[in-house]
Amino acid sequence: MKKFEEKKFNIRMLKGISAKTIEDHLKLYSGYVKNTNLILEKIEELAKDSEKNAYAVAEVQRRFGFEYDGMRNHEIYFEALSNGAKNISKDGELYKSIEYVWGSFDAWLERFKAIAMTRGVGWGILYLDKKEKFLMNAYVEDHQLGQLTSCTPILCLDMWEHAYIADYAPGGKKDYVEDFFENLNWEVVEKNFAEAQ
Repeated sequence: MKKFEEKKFNIRMLKGISAKTIEDHLKLYSGYVKNTNLILEKIEELAKDSEKNAYAVAEVQRRFGFEYDGMRNHEIYFEALSNGAKNISKDGELYKSIEYVWGSFDAWLERFKAIAMTRGVGWGILYLDKKEKFLMNAYVEDHQLGQLTSCTPILCLDMWEHAYIADYAPGGKKDYVEDFFENLNWEVVEKNFAEAQ
């Protein structure tokens, strides 16, 4: 059976986000990888008598979406914070696509930051709709509630409190969002965009 492996990230010193927060956050990510694998094993075990275990299989399968998407969202998030901040290429396809959809990069950035500030926990995500070759922003609660079908996330901003609360005073959510973009390695996001097409 398939086993997912924990990825390693080269996260250097970040503006505003402490090494301790990243260390603790990576432990949380590790838990998502571990739980994804454990749930897959449990599903296999329960499925041996699927009639008797129908309710349990359904509940464990539901939980799988939370753990798996938590794992994947965090991988996209941490990759984009790896290897130092790098600007987006204004001549690149991603920049041009953002301008096509939102009129300007700044208009998209303002809209994305506003979505990230949604009350509650979740994720600000920039998707590529692979069918339409069209970029879309979305806010995803938990990890799995609101993921867009047939769309590939190319940028994920973790808006769960564990991502920022230790480094930012209560009410510092906006500063965290600003610092995230200061720390962002756009080369990773551009690579995600190219691979998603």
